[in-house]
Amino acid sequence: MTEKRFIAGAVCPRCSEMDKIRAWRDDNEENQYRECIACGYTDVQSTVVQAQPTEIPTRVNTPHSSAPDTEEVVINFIPNPGMTKH
Repeated sequence: MTEKRFIAGAVCPRCSEMDKIRAWRDDNEENQYRECIACGYTDVQSTVVQAQPTEIPTRVNTPHSSAPDTEEVVINFIPNPGMTKH
């Protein structure tokens, strides 16, 4: 087991006390621990890097297979002479 060290500026998720969290790492178990000395809160996190899940294919992240079949049309806007803005 390694030395327990205080985390500067860390806030306890249970009691909201600042600078009361200390953390240490156990390389034999591949875990990282943290505990609050004010309320006794403890937490364990694994240090093993896990593979990221693959992204779900959507229309946003899938490339287009071909250009869309559309026809270009020119639109002319004619102002209405009867409408006036005040």
